[in-house]
Amino acid sequence: MSQQIEFRRDCEAVFVPAGNRVRIPKGTEAVVTQALGGTFTLQIPQTGALVRVAGGDADALGLEPPAAGEAAAEPSGDVETQVWEALKACYDPEIPVNIVDLGLVYDLAIEDADGGKRVAVKMTLTAPGCGMGTVIAADAQQRIAGLAGVADAKVDIVWDPPWGPQMISPEGREKLGI
Repeated sequence: MSQQIEFRRDCEAVFVPAGNRVRIPKGTEAVVTQALGGTFTLQIPQTGALVRVAGGDADALGLEPPAAGEAAAEPSGDVETQVWEALKACYDPEIPVNIVDLGLVYDLAIEDADGGKRVAVKMTLTAPGCGMGTVIAADAQQRIAGLAGVADAKVDIVWDPPWGPQMISPEGREKLGI
């Protein structure tokens, strides 16, 4: 996807890969490079910066909100199935493959808790210095916490074992053309 837009109003965004928040002023020109997982990734040609904008700010871009993800249909199945579906709706803003198919999710544990299930996820990133890690983990945590039957959700970033491209699923490899 590559679509030119102009910000129609001031809008909050997150620098990729640093993870810092920034306000993009009305009138700024940008190119939409990705619209996945309910967010937009844009490049600002004037500076070369890459930013991520929440789908709720689609109006600032003059666009419709993107679908939350490939697996964003009505939740079905048990809680574990729903959690995996929620994780498949999370994307690294630089890579058009969800975090599950990228091989970033290392562990998923579900246990009974007062009022529902307690979900704990261990995930990694493609690079230790990626400032988007907390943003991606928070996105995953928020999606899981919003599921019916989930009383608590926790997503931790871990570094062992180190991530490598061999961890990408066959579906992810197909999407990346590798």
